[in-house]
Amino acid sequence: MAITREQITQLTADLYEWSLKKIPDDTRAALAAAAPRETNTTGRKTLTIMLQSADTAQRTGSLVCSDVGIPTYSVKIGTRVHFDGPVRQAIVDGFARMAARSDPPILKMVTHPLTHERGYAGKDMPLISFDVIDEADYVDISCAPKAMGTGRWEATTTFVYPKAQEIEAYVLDTVLNAGSQACPPIVVGVGIGGTMDYATRLAKEAVLRPVSEKGGVNPEPLLADMEQRLLQAINSLGFGPMGTGGDTTAMAVHVDYAASHGFVPVAVSLNCWINRRTRARIHHDGRVERLE
Repeated sequence: MAITREQITQLTADLYEWSLKKIPDDTRAALAAAAPRETNTTGRKTLTIMLQSADTAQRTGSLVCSDVGIPTYSVKIGTRVHFDGPVRQAIVDGFARMAARSDPPILKMVTHPLTHERGYAGKDMPLISFDVIDEADYVDISCAPKAMGTGRWEATTTFVYPKAQEIEAYVLDTVLNAGSQACPPIVVGVGIGGTMDYATRLAKEAVLRPVSEKGGVNPEPLLADMEQRLLQAINSLGFGPMGTGGDTTAMAVHVDYAASHGFVPVAVSLNCWINRRTRARIHHDGRVERLE
């Protein structure tokens, strides 16, 4: 049985809208856990306001933030899946459908990088990455809109045979440069190694990992230790929630790596406190399963 073009279009539209109106459960849990631990009174009140805003948006079907970002999708296709039409165009149509139907309406955030003309569509929009899942009979589609707050401050560089301390210092400098403008508490994703394009992909995937209250769930001890050191260092900066001061500048740091050459690219991806991401699966029989 083929997965239909309409199923992909409808799910694409739904995923984007869900991401704008509901923060992930793990993110809400992390914010709720941080509030009573926050030692700064203003920071603690800010976390409470964030939780109230998120709950109100979910209850009323409102946007959590008016900056809806630009549309980004990750599509992982099982090798045993069949389609009845073009997949990329189905996703493009899905975002257009969401933009047309959204209530409240979304702002025109897709911008030509040279003329600054704004709209709902543009070259290569939505941004879509594809991968395969061997022997799977389903398709996973993730949506993670990227807005100005964190998109402006993401960074990449290339080292030559760096020490771990150099990489950690670069990550910390990136967060310092962002300051309160990244709308903390943030989630930080770090990609190390491979080539520049691959490091940025690793960072993007890392930042979308679920947030653990413990701040790190990396199965590799070396990376888990790095995540903990970075989380502690970032939270010691004192920016606090939305820059109001306090202990909660980051909810989590997630690190991944690939084997490399003597040159070692490092990419840092950031998500704001809303941590927008949604993911769903279309099974071969047409059944849709929402995963987050």
